[in-house]
Amino acid sequence: MNAKNSLLGVGILTGISSSLCCITPLLTIVAGTGTMAGAFEWLEPFRWPLVVISLFALAVAWYLKIKPVKVEDCGCDTESRTSFFQSRTFLGGVTVFVALSLAFPYYAEAFYPSNEREVVFVQEKNIQTMEFLVSGMTCAGCEGHVKSEVNKLNGIVSCKVSYEDGNTVVEFDNTRTNVQEVKTAIARTGYKVTEIRKQ
Repeated sequence: MNAKNSLLGVGILTGISSSLCCITPLLTIVAGTGTMAGAFEWLEPFRWPLVVISLFALAVAWYLKIKPVKVEDCGCDTESRTSFFQSRTFLGGVTVFVALSLAFPYYAEAFYPSNEREVVFVQEKNIQTMEFLVSGMTCAGCEGHVKSEVNKLNGIVSCKVSYEDGNTVVEFDNTRTNVQEVKTAIARTGYKVTEIRKQ
């Protein structure tokens, strides 16, 4: 049973670690801080090896749980004597938790508030479009975090964020906000603006 518990521990730890770079930004929003958002970006290159280790550990744990067990000579019901932490119910719960952790980067954006505002009237001469190159974004959750923070500013017409391109393209009314405010909003998420380009 110790081997199975160790495998579960490995499965949980690697499952959470594989998505930690995406879970942290959401936790920073809940906590009301933003400086830790990019702290685990270094884990991104290890995501798929961690996923494989996690799935392997769970597969072996399930194998150990469902493999046929020798029947004791006394004819006793050994299954009824196992604790909850050694039951299939607990293993199933751990499996669901790890699966949700592994898939988190694909649904993380759903947790960020949709705070886009409808711009009623903006003079075209006041609209400015800037591209901010942003380092540290690794998934759609990162995109949602940056977009949510930028959209809190007044005068934002549109905000398009791409972690694949490592950029944020912001269209804004320069009479209501400016480049420095947008840069500061992005920095509040914990990601770093490396360059700003006029579009």
